[in-house]
Amino acid sequence: MDKRMLGALEVSPIGLGCMSMKSGSYNPPRDTKEMIPVIRGAFDLGVNFFDTAEVYGPFTDEELVGEALQPIRDKVVIASKFGFDFSNGNRAGRNSKPEHIKSAVEGMLKRLRTDRIDLLYLHRLDPNVPIEDVAGTVKDLIKEGKALHFGLSEVSPTTIRKAHAEQPVAALQSEYSIIQRALENEVIDTCGELGIGFVPWGPVCRGFLGDKFNEHSRFSSDSRLSQVPYFTPEAIEAHMAVLTLVRVWARKKDATPAQISLAWVMAQKPFIVPIPGTTKLHHIKENQGAINIAFSDAELKEFRTALEKIPLVGVRGPETALVDQ
Repeated sequence: MDKRMLGALEVSPIGLGCMSMKSGSYNPPRDTKEMIPVIRGAFDLGVNFFDTAEVYGPFTDEELVGEALQPIRDKVVIASKFGFDFSNGNRAGRNSKPEHIKSAVEGMLKRLRTDRIDLLYLHRLDPNVPIEDVAGTVKDLIKEGKALHFGLSEVSPTTIRKAHAEQPVAALQSEYSIIQRALENEVIDTCGELGIGFVPWGPVCRGFLGDKFNEHSRFSSDSRLSQVPYFTPEAIEAHMAVLTLVRVWARKKDATPAQISLAWVMAQKPFIVPIPGTTKLHHIKENQGAINIAFSDAELKEFRTALEKIPLVGVRGPETALVDQ
């Protein structure tokens, strides 16, 4: 079975993002009995890398992942994230103080029904706590066996280097797709230089690159997608040219647009492991098909040349994707 490396951590080439399964981030919350077969079915299809966070719900996604994976715990890699404070069960700002991290991890271990977290991420940078202190706290947790590897999310190369000097970073997680390319060059190159894996969330651009929407798609004010800058009517219209390009390559490769989107992301570097999220087992099976799609250097150049001619609207710039300290 194909594997990829996140630092020293070996995982399947494509993971599963579990955010929307119970938290209802983009869809109504799903029933646990409905989602457990999806998670276990993903494992049967070759996925061994599962991503969650305490803030999803909060807490409910971790509980789901823990229950679903408990029977196969030693065969899978579980990633979770800390970095937020909670008051009365709701998110109340960021908190990466050492004692809070330790307390958060104890809660994670209980919810995930495990004695260790394979990949422990800082979810978002706390401006009031030096990143070196965060990395040092995770180092202590690794020494105790409560975490095995350290990850970061949405931070700049400078912050990556500071953290990595204190405790080796296994993975950086940030948004990256054919449309969202703000992290190319500096950040991804830094990961390559330091031997850090890169884990893109949103690799199918919240379904847009999977041909889920069209130029007439609109979102009600109570939909989280209505708050996403690249899902405004103007952005959708502009990005139809990207989707058209993806469809062309899908026909060339006898694949689906979602598969092309994932295969393109993975083709950029051998240490990139996307974590598309879904609540449908048939989508996971479709996504897994991307592993078998290869691009030659000439094809990647042709794809990139066409892509760079298309103006993008509402995409994130480095100032929002690269948080510095």
